[in-house]
Amino acid sequence: MESVVSRSGWWLAALFISTVAMAKAIDWGFAVHMGIFALAALIGLVISLRTTDFHAAARGILRLPDDQTRYDDDLIRFGVIATVFWGMAGFLVGLVIALQLAFPVLNLGLEWTSFGRLRPLHTSAVIFAFGGSALIATSFYVVQRTCRARLAFPGLARFVFWGYQLFIVLAATGYLLGISQGKEYAEPEWYVDLWLTIVWVAYLAVFVGTIVKRTEPHIYVANWFYLSFILTVAMLHVVNNMNVPVSLFGSKSYPLWAGVQGALVQWWYGHNAVGFFLTAGFLAMMYYFVPKQAQRPVYSYRLSILHFWSLIFLYIWAGPHHLHYTALPDWAQTLGMVFSVMLWMPSWGGMINGLMTLNGAWDKVRTDPIIRMMVLALAFYGMSTFEGPMMSVKSVNSLSHYTDWTIGHVHSGALGWNGMITFSCIYFLVPRLWGRERLYSLRMVNWHFWLATLGIVFYASSMWVAGITQGLMWREYGADGYLVNSFVETVAALHPMYLLRAFGGGLFLIGAGVMTFNVWQTIAGRLRDELPLYQPKHDPAADRPLTAVPAE
Repeated sequence: MESVVSRSGWWLAALFISTVAMAKAIDWGFAVHMGIFALAALIGLVISLRTTDFHAAARGILRLPDDQTRYDDDLIRFGVIATVFWGMAGFLVGLVIALQLAFPVLNLGLEWTSFGRLRPLHTSAVIFAFGGSALIATSFYVVQRTCRARLAFPGLARFVFWGYQLFIVLAATGYLLGISQGKEYAEPEWYVDLWLTIVWVAYLAVFVGTIVKRTEPHIYVANWFYLSFILTVAMLHVVNNMNVPVSLFGSKSYPLWAGVQGALVQWWYGHNAVGFFLTAGFLAMMYYFVPKQAQRPVYSYRLSILHFWSLIFLYIWAGPHHLHYTALPDWAQTLGMVFSVMLWMPSWGGMINGLMTLNGAWDKVRTDPIIRMMVLALAFYGMSTFEGPMMSVKSVNSLSHYTDWTIGHVHSGALGWNGMITFSCIYFLVPRLWGRERLYSLRMVNWHFWLATLGIVFYASSMWVAGITQGLMWREYGADGYLVNSFVETVAALHPMYLLRAFGGGLFLIGAGVMTFNVWQTIAGRLRDELPLYQPKHDPAADRPLTAVPAE
């Protein structure tokens, strides 16, 4: 009873503070966000005061298994559903803005639907909403099973998940309202950043607390990668978002860092958000789920430790390669380039470790579409971590930077590596979390694989061609020393490539829709009556006896 009263007190205080802030707001966007805070606090208050068990009710609605005695999996189920939902939302907005670049009339003449506001909505939806929800869900799943312990601080774990979902809603609505710092991957304003900091510290406490209370003496390598992701993202987020608000009741703030220092801090943050949020966290998924699905041990545990320490040491220095040919001192640009090139070695060490884990199980690539997705994800990880260091070299960067080549590079990694490894983890988790015999349809997983693969190929290849075309047209000079091509001419030349990109994005979205239907049907407990995915061809030689039989 005391815990219920305590929780209710916290929710009541949050409701009061957010209501006062909404009333005293000096701009409309801040008032809307404080209203969202107040609504979230009111929902939390109502739930805490209810006499019924909310989680028991949720288990009934979602048809969850009753056995919750060993691991705390309620949040992980909600996390899987949130991952699928945010993935579909982010991919859909991505397709819309791809079409807007090909057909500007689709901006509709409205500020809320303009490319400038939808583009950060897309990036945050796929990185922080889709990717972040997947990371939280899988980290809670993996840390419990590799430590043989339930989540520490279960109430705090619930705050982490739902608090992070609130952050996503605040960030997304802020972009549509025009509330933005204008920093890549760090657009939310000061009060949203403060909320995320509180949630992230709680996330660290839950994860570390679970490791501390473990009954398994060894800390599995996946937990090393998850922990490095949580710690480093916290440091990056705090340093890059040191802002001074204009008013405690307004959305606008100004950063402490400005000029060259501001650019350096931003891309120290920006590149390492890729390095630790989109690389280290997803490598943790790879190190757990690939061996589990293949039913093989990790190829080399020593290589995984070498991969870990070399990756986290080198990645943190690579950010300045985003600022080649700027006011940043040349030595800092060169430092970023050198460390970026060195990153190729540990990155490929991780890729090789993941692929070689399939030693003795390569036949499953033919028979198991989930393994096939994991192999493709590792292949794209290897390709992206070769392309990235190559693009950091100054002579290559002079052609590639500020062009669509960078867009192709980012999306081959995001869709191919992060997307495919997340899809495969969802397919692994859903039958186990809901106690089903298998997925609703393995053939639908196969359809998803090919739709997503073709979508990535169309997307990345069209952007590579578009980027190189841009770079060459921008640097073409005539005999008189003037540029040959105007900016408008370069844009017109890219129109076919933009259409191909939208086509590829559409295929990827359709594949994700197939996954959503498959997951929905699996949760509902249905099984599709279908033939096995792989049927070996009949070999006439198999009918012959092993030894020669004399003729009669």
